[in-house]
Amino acid sequence: MQPDPRRLARVRETVLSGDRARGARELIVESWRRSLAARVDPDRHEPPVVLDPAEVVERRGAHPLAAALPVLRETLVGIADEAEHVMIITDADGNILWCEGANSVRGLAERVRLTEGACWAEPAIGTNAMGTALAVGRPVTVHSAEHLVRTYHGWTCAASPVRDPDTGRTIGVVDVSGPLRSTHPAMVALVSAAARLAEGQLQVRQAARDERLRSVNMRHLIGLRGEPGALLSPSGRVLAAEPHGLLATRVDVHDGSVRLADGREAVLEQLDEGYLLRVPRQGTRRPVLSLRFLGGAKGSLDGRALPLSLRHAELLTALALHPRGLTAEQLALRLYGERGNPTTVRAELHRLRAQLGGVLLTRPYRLSADVRGDFLAMRDALRAGDVGTAAAAYRGELLPRSEAPVVCEEREDLAAALRRGVLERGDVEALWAFGLVTEDVTVLERLVLLLPRTDPRREVATTRLRRALD
Repeated sequence: MQPDPRRLARVRETVLSGDRARGARELIVESWRRSLAARVDPDRHEPPVVLDPAEVVERRGAHPLAAALPVLRETLVGIADEAEHVMIITDADGNILWCEGANSVRGLAERVRLTEGACWAEPAIGTNAMGTALAVGRPVTVHSAEHLVRTYHGWTCAASPVRDPDTGRTIGVVDVSGPLRSTHPAMVALVSAAARLAEGQLQVRQAARDERLRSVNMRHLIGLRGEPGALLSPSGRVLAAEPHGLLATRVDVHDGSVRLADGREAVLEQLDEGYLLRVPRQGTRRPVLSLRFLGGAKGSLDGRALPLSLRHAELLTALALHPRGLTAEQLALRLYGERGNPTTVRAELHRLRAQLGGVLLTRPYRLSADVRGDFLAMRDALRAGDVGTAAAAYRGELLPRSEAPVVCEEREDLAAALRRGVLERGDVEALWAFGLVTEDVTVLERLVLLLPRTDPRREVATTRLRRALD
């Protein structure tokens, strides 16, 4: 049996006048209070239209409930037509994305802005089934004068939230609304059942996505070669773990690392879709990544040669110079300058990761290895004032064919610092090592001057000097 609209109207007026209400549901009274606190005018308020038709179409296409629309139509639209009601679906903000039903009722609904693009959240239009269901997180029926705004006292609506089976968050509401004369007490139960059917449909689709992710990404878990780890969904749900029971059902993926219940720290690596979580064994030796980029582009990982393109060598140079890591945006700037595109960088990093595996971490991008670079050793030697060691390491310019800003800057810094060091020290051995890979006239002149005439290297230096002067 439905509440008496006249009694509800009297109760509403009592609450609006500031007196204590008797006979009103606590759910409705609390909603009235929230709505009044949001400055909703009970006599002249109407819902704002916040989405134009193009935006409605765009949001429909991206909304998860688009996938459940067939089952909702099958369950509710036919009954709504017979009962002279409309079926309404909103997003999590209370914006109406779908409003379907008989044309006669649609016309009545549009007159009071029960239409696509309008916002029916409580702060926008006061107590109503859609907005109140979003506010309290459970099914709600709002009958006649239970609506705060007087315009809707001739309407009754029943709504139920729909939750994402992955995250548990409310993603929208399903509602059936219609004129007061045609309402039915069972409508709220029907709407709740339809919402559960929609959630079931979303859960089936999620299970299919999970299976696809496991199939595509299992190679990453296998590639850990017995090291504890897990595959995670994009939201952090555990899809597979080795050993079984390593983790709870969900992991917070907002940080780059995860602290396990036993105190161990796990590392998160972003995949194309989802994450690989791995737990380095205590005492495990870090892999050795060797980079020989002075005069060329050669690399190896634990002694295994890496076939590196110039772009991958540039990426490794940038990451080696910034051991704390860089974002895709920062890497794009260092590799391409202002024209850099983070999407291009991510694609290159994905290809590079196929060679490096767990050595290349994400969020931010960084190297999890003992990085031994000839250019790094040379830089350290120069900073320590060991010009001889720096000169001996210098086999040529850093990635001489590269035009990446990060490489050009480091290349110029290394060459300038070494030149200044060998000229200031006047160390013959350092001058000789540097003179073999440069045509710097000043360096060669100093070398010819310092080498004894009996030293066979003097003739070589003289020949290189003549060539540099020609």
